[in-house]
Formats: sequence, C-alpha cells, structure tokens
Amino acid sequence: MNTSMDTSDEVKSSYRGPDEVLIAPIEHWGRGFKILVVFLSCIVLWSIYAYYYQYKHGLGVTGLNRPVFWGIYITNFVFFIGISHAGTLISAILRIAHAEWRRAITRSAEVITVLVLFFGVANIMIDMGRPDRLLNIPLHGRLQSPLLWDVLSVTMYLFASSIYLYLPLIPDIAILRDTVNKRKWFYRILALGWKGTPKQKRRLEIGIAVGAILVIPIAVSVHTVVSFVFAMTIQPMWHSAIFGPYFVAGAIFSGIAALIIAMAIIRRAYHLEDYLKQIHFNHLGLLLLIMTLLWLYFTASEFITTFYGAEPSHMKVFYEKFTGDFAPHFWLMVLFCFVIPFPILANRKFRTVKGTVCASVSVIIGMWLERYVIIVPSLINPRLPYAKGSYDPNWVEFSIFAGSLAMFILLYALFTRLFPIVSIWEIREGRVSGLDEVKDRVEEYMPGEGRFRNTGKGGDDK
Repeated sequence: MNTSMDTSDEVKSSYRGPDEVLIAPIEHWGRGFKILVVFLSCIVLWSIYAYYYQYKHGLGVTGLNRPVFWGIYITNFVFFIGISHAGTLISAILRIAHAEWRRAITRSAEVITVLVLFFGVANIMIDMGRPDRLLNIPLHGRLQSPLLWDVLSVTMYLFASSIYLYLPLIPDIAILRDTVNKRKWFYRILALGWKGTPKQKRRLEIGIAVGAILVIPIAVSVHTVVSFVFAMTIQPMWHSAIFGPYFVAGAIFSGIAALIIAMAIIRRAYHLEDYLKQIHFNHLGLLLLIMTLLWLYFTASEFITTFYGAEPSHMKVFYEKFTGDFAPHFWLMVLFCFVIPFPILANRKFRTVKGTVCASVSVIIGMWLERYVIIVPSLINPRLPYAKGSYDPNWVEFSIFAGSLAMFILLYALFTRLFPIVSIWEIREGRVSGLDEVKDRVEEYMPGEGRFRNTGKGGDDK
C-alpha cells in the first residue's frame, strides 16, 4: 500500500475532485431514498406482525406439519447463507490474486456477506417456534451433531467476515472523519485514530492479507457444514456425498448473481458508471458462466446416480421432482439456473450490464427454487412408513420471507449512506501504483529477462 491512504489537508483537497461522487450519498439523503426507507419499513413491519401472529398461535398457523417440519424458513436459511459467499470468496480470492479490477467491487461484496448472514440465522430462529430454545444448542449440544457444527461454523464465519469488512473500511472512515460535516463523532470512533502512517499502513496490509487467507476456508466450511445437516441423515435423496461440493458451488453461484444485481443498482442509483464499468460486469459474467456450467454438472451427477441406483425410496422423490407435484418447481429451476442465463452469459454481445443483471435475477430465482426442491419433496416422501405428506406455505411464511428481503435491502441501503460503497483509498491507490504493480508482475513471468522492461512490448531489444 502507498501513501494514498494519507488523510492530510493536501489529500483532502484532492479528494474533492475525481472521487467526490463517492461521498455525495453520505452527505445528502435525497427524497427518493427516504421514500424507499418508508416503503421497505412498511414491509418489515408487516412481517413483524406475521411473526408475532405465529409466535402467539404457534407454528400451526404456517403450512408446516408432520412430516414436513422444514419448509420456506429452512429454504431461506440455506439461500441466505449461500448468498453470503459473494463477499468472502469473490473479494478474498481477487485480493490474493492481485486482480486490479477488484478495487471497485470488493466492498459491495463484503457488505452482502455480513448483512445476509443475520437473516440466515434469523430464519432458523423463526422456524424453531420457540427461539429461546436456541440456547439449548450451546448449553446441551453434542459434538456428534451437525447442528452444533452448523452453529459453530456460522458464528465463526460471521466474526471473520465482519473483521474482514471493517479493516479495509478504516482508511475511508478516516477520510469521512476529516471531510464530512455530519456524524463526525461516529466516524472519529470507528476510525480508531487512523492517520495513514507507514506503521499503520503496514499493519493494515498484514491484517487484510491474513483475513483474506483465513476467510476462504471458513466460507467453504460453512456451506459444507450446512449441507451436512441434510446429508448426514438417511432421508431420500439427502444422504449423498456430493452434497458438500454441490452446496458450495451453488452458494458461489447465487453469491455472484447477488453481487451483480447489487452493483447494478448502486451504479444506477449513485451514478457510479465511471467506477463500476462494463468490464466489471463482463468479468463477473464470465465467473457466473463458469458456475452455471458447474451447477449443471453437479445437478446432473446427483440425479443420474439416483436414477441408476434405483432405490425405491429415492425414486419416489426422483419422480416427484421430474413428473410429479414438484415438476413445475424443478423444471422452472432448470429454466432459471441454466436455460436462461447460459445463452446470455456465453455470448459476449449479451454480457453487458443489462444482460448480466437479467441472467443474475434468473439465477437468484432458480437457486431459491433449487433449495425448495431439495428440502420439501424429500420430507413429503419420508423413508419411514408414513403416509405421503403435503405442504402448502401460507401468508405467514411468505410475509416473513418478504420482510427478510426488505430488511436486508434496507440495511444495505443504509450502509451506502453511512460509508462509501466503493473503497476510496483503494481506488486512489490503484491510480498511483496499480499500473506499476501489474507491469512488475508481468515482467516476472514473461520469458527473456529484461526484454519486456526495455522494449515495453515484450519483443527483442535490438
């Protein structure tokens, strides 16, 4: 890192030039934003009423029953935990790889990770009916239980992701402390006395590097453990060794899609076209294309092994998805996860901002349907000799789902009004040293020592 993190008077005056657009949303909360807050708050209040109604009358007011004791709430849990992979894996991997195009997008991704984890955990508590019983897991949990593994991994993930979000924020908070007239006390506390000294910069650089390395295995372990909650049982089509990598791939798939949608909204709302450029959406679109193909591979592997095994209890669930009551959900999942996004992302002409957003919205819908199709059909057709079950989610479950989405969007929007959603110091650092760093890295692996440096083209010196 270079002296671009400095917050001296000279830097403050230069900041007001090209990067002023990054601080404008923090200084001025427009009428449109206030209307959005009121609208989302109304949805949240309605969902709170729905939860109060459920808490007062019990889970019987939902569509949950025996044997379908997991429904939309657990679908939301797996879905939100999956989206959380947008920040850690994308941001951390790009930082480690020194991808220069990451600078404008890392914070957008990291905020998604931290915020969405709360809603994944909240849906577990809502599904319990008695949230006070959540304490039974740390107090009386057994290490043999995947549920305890899940609690430990998600807690560790939330802690690591929060630190990983906060560390790169410190220099920007110091800039806000010294330039913004509002909430100075707030920024002064969070800045932790940052002055941009060489010692502080060196420590911050080490902290971010260590965080990027540690957060990747933690993120992978989280969704692997989430899959173990299903795969460690003997429910039809759950007891499978492929669930670990299948869930991790699906998490990255939906996480990239969520990041693209968030970037497009931020780009449009705050006029950040000069920061979130076409090339960012093209690169993320290519990553989404790769994950589309991986999703198809894992899905095909899961169903073809089930079909060839032909175990009766598994085949009941198999045909329930292909031709039975859940066939519309399954084929819509295939449509949204592959049929729609693949041709868009595979063609560079369509891999524009609008194209990648359309593909991402399709993926988000498809991945929610995938989690629903994994959970409900297996519970409706249990291995034990019970009669076939049924599940019809009602207004309570859909209201709480809508409230979760609205609250996430509201918190994300508030974050963009309190902190720069594009890292100011990283952008400035890239302007100062990015080109030199890229050139040095290229010179390290280009054949012919000194030839690239002298000619600037990689050709012969003569």
